[in-house]
Amino acid sequence: MAEEFEKTYKDLFRRYYGGLLFYAARLVGEDDAEDIVQDVFVEVWRRKDSVEVGEQIQAFLYRSVYTKAINLLKHRAVAENYNAEEVEFYQKKLDYYQPGHTDVISRIENQELRAELHCAINELPDKCQEVFKLSYLHDMKNKDIADVMGISLRTVEAHMYKALKFLRERLKGLRF
Repeated sequence: MAEEFEKTYKDLFRRYYGGLLFYAARLVGEDDAEDIVQDVFVEVWRRKDSVEVGEQIQAFLYRSVYTKAINLLKHRAVAENYNAEEVEFYQKKLDYYQPGHTDVISRIENQELRAELHCAINELPDKCQEVFKLSYLHDMKNKDIADVMGISLRTVEAHMYKALKFLRERLKGLRF
């Protein structure tokens, strides 16, 4: 039985391959036509137990080529549409994040800068940190800081000098 189908299969191939190839080339172009026709014959071989080779085999083969060609064309359309949408998406993304067109980058940089500055302030010794925060975050004058903390004006100035010196050194690599 297997030998008989193999002979019939070879006869089908010889008889219809050229016509199917020509038909497929008209549908999808020469580059993909051969793959489609070969796929159809591979499918016939896989279904050798259920395929009846009779009067309807020619119609079956051409219909199979047609179906595979349509599927390929649909796939191309989806892929091309997807690629076009993907390119458009990335272009919009690039435009959105371009520094000249939006302030998103500066917002991100400012957040990173604030976080780094906050960490650096927290590394200051306790008294320096308190003086610095009262001066820069609460906008207090050195005299008022001295009164609130119960220390001399010179001590406040020394803490501020020490804090600013430390912060300049700690943050020297950052862009303000």
